[in-house]
Amino acid sequence: MTYCCGILVRDGLVMIADTRTNAGLDNVSTFRKLHIFSKPGERIMAIASAGNLAISQSVLSTLTEGLEDPTTGEVETLMNAPTMFQAAQRIGRAIRAVHATEGPALKSEDVSFDVSFLFGGQIKGARMRLFMVYTAGNFIECTTDTPYLQIGEHKYGKPVLDRAMHYDVELYEALKTGLISMDSTMRSNLGVGLPIDVLVVRSDACDADLNHRIEAGEPYFHDLRSRWSAALRAAHQNIPRPPYKNDKEPKT
Repeated sequence: MTYCCGILVRDGLVMIADTRTNAGLDNVSTFRKLHIFSKPGERIMAIASAGNLAISQSVLSTLTEGLEDPTTGEVETLMNAPTMFQAAQRIGRAIRAVHATEGPALKSEDVSFDVSFLFGGQIKGARMRLFMVYTAGNFIECTTDTPYLQIGEHKYGKPVLDRAMHYDVELYEALKTGLISMDSTMRSNLGVGLPIDVLVVRSDACDADLNHRIEAGEPYFHDLRSRWSAALRAAHQNIPRPPYKNDKEPKT
């Protein structure tokens, strides 16, 4: 299991991904799931993955090596995609190419072809965009109405994003909210865990403002977790008890 979150606000983009993979209680490993493709000043793109690790790694390798366009013979990669939309299309084609190669073998072993991606970034001269790419290779785009997307174990981290996130949130406030969302997920699912990879990109910079890994025991994240827990307890205690009571007279 995993949890990845992408947040697109007016000031830029935040992407967060955990690194835990779990193939059983005695087979827990750490693998990077947030991958960055960039040429500073010209373009920066990031992909966060969830699902079957072997499939996601095959898709990423296919994107790195490139897919040949059958009509032009050009090798298409993320780094030569003319737009973010066409780059998202290339991710979809890479997923379908891997499925065509590996799908039958996986099906014969009763293993589902399960993979999804968050894809965000900016190409110089165009606007910043964020997409979620599904197993079939189709995708949706983040909008200003709901300025975040999630993949993996998303249900525990969604409530805080629903309540706190909007398009005009300051960029590092968005990062803070995303980390609280990650903490909420970690609290409720042991399949999601540290280290956490974080990317922050300001609009029109086409370069990383922050590219950081949060390790176990990092002071800020430890403090954030403690403060959030204390704030929830305090809020709970400050809400009046329900006034409801049973209107029926007790039997004597």
